[in-house]
Amino acid sequence: MKYNIKFFSRLAICGTLLFSAGSCSEFLEEPDRSNFTMENYFTKPEHAESVVNSIYENLRNVLGGGFNGAPWMMLEFATGLANTELGQAQNSIFVRNLVNNSDNGYGATYWTNHYRGIANANLAIAKIPGINMDEAAKKRYLGEARYLRALYYYELVRMFGSIPLIKEPVDLKSTDLYAPQSPVEDVYKLIEADLVEAESSGLPYTDATGRVSLGAIKSLLSSVYLTMAGYPLQKGAEYYKKAADKAQEVIQSGRYSLFPSYDDLHNPAKKNTGENIFMVQFAAFILPSNWQTSIIPYNQGISAYTDETGAIFANKEFVESYEQGDKRVAEKQFYYKTFSLRSDRTKTRDLGGYYLYKHFDTEAQLSTTSSNLNWTVMRYAQVLLTYAEAANEVGGPSAAVYEAVNAIRKRAELPALAGLSKEQLREAIWRERWYELSFENITWYDMVRLRKAFNVSTRKFEDYVGHKFSYGPVLKERELLFPVPTAEIRNNGKLKQNPGY
Repeated sequence: MKYNIKFFSRLAICGTLLFSAGSCSEFLEEPDRSNFTMENYFTKPEHAESVVNSIYENLRNVLGGGFNGAPWMMLEFATGLANTELGQAQNSIFVRNLVNNSDNGYGATYWTNHYRGIANANLAIAKIPGINMDEAAKKRYLGEARYLRALYYYELVRMFGSIPLIKEPVDLKSTDLYAPQSPVEDVYKLIEADLVEAESSGLPYTDATGRVSLGAIKSLLSSVYLTMAGYPLQKGAEYYKKAADKAQEVIQSGRYSLFPSYDDLHNPAKKNTGENIFMVQFAAFILPSNWQTSIIPYNQGISAYTDETGAIFANKEFVESYEQGDKRVAEKQFYYKTFSLRSDRTKTRDLGGYYLYKHFDTEAQLSTTSSNLNWTVMRYAQVLLTYAEAANEVGGPSAAVYEAVNAIRKRAELPALAGLSKEQLREAIWRERWYELSFENITWYDMVRLRKAFNVSTRKFEDYVGHKFSYGPVLKERELLFPVPTAEIRNNGKLKQNPGY
């Protein structure tokens, strides 16, 4: 991230902007420590940049790790494909064992964090138009704000279903201070509208600094349309076509390509380029990515980090369900089973499980203990698979559909798919999504929009409700959503809990 940024830590409900501390060249500016209100701020172009930069900040807050796990893991344990060695991470264990409840801190963090991002986006959208500045720059900042608001709402509506839909800045006198839940379709209408408007904001197709780009907008819109085609809205063929068309725009732009090596997926030098369409930004020694201690085995002495938590790793049954010869499950591609010892790098230890290598920062783990990796929100592989799935639903197997899915398989050194029926190709594409996009906070969303779960023993897809995880628990209808956090229901009497919680 090469641009200077000044972050708001949060938007207080009364409208006062609170600035977070920090000072680092080329990443953070020393903030102005004066007190600002909405009445005396938003008068200069740099104020527009500041408020938009504040929206990005909340992308980081659900990531991380440590001895209590981290919110992003909630979406992985809910798939039944993840395991943990961290006994004190009760939030992870409750989700994994399908005994989750509304007191879970992971869900509460997503809710409060994303609404803070939405609050700052609402403030930017409301106030930037009144700033005297270059109109083209103003339009671009508004495009970024709309994309980020759409992204936050897109995650919230898929996790929690009917949620408060707040589109304007809120203060203590606002009717939306304690807003009721809106229908799911209304939330999607705002998401779609924001992204469509952001498309025409004049943003560049790619942006190596990590800011929102036109490619990121179109890619997210293709994902939104794919979800709207499925559950819960079930808009069907029209939206499958919209998803395919939007993904095809990204493909035909020629601006993105699959990395030749899986190592590039976790190479800090490749941030915001190539396959990486949109990422959450981190910087070593300034704002380092903080999930590294979570993806290494518990206290086996392989890392320069002293905290080895074993917070999350892949279920053996899932990894071993990959097709024979799939390069993604070769050692140190997507997963790793062995590693050298911190005390003697000439010695290697069998770790006894499949740990996550696609998020592994080698330099940080071996020496610096300060990771420069970004977290991927959208990469080109997802766009290819979205196109393949949606286009197959619209018109069945075609040369373009095969080309998209087989690009993924070619990198995995697997034979090309050919000669399949629409139904056979559908499940083949789903399998590629499960295998390619594993542990990127995508699989559970796919399960819910499809109402399908992957049986790792049969390699077939079966109904979500009634699906039995390989280690025993059975999915119920309630697990199609996460519970609305207890504190939100207590503070806002208009909110109703999701069924089953």
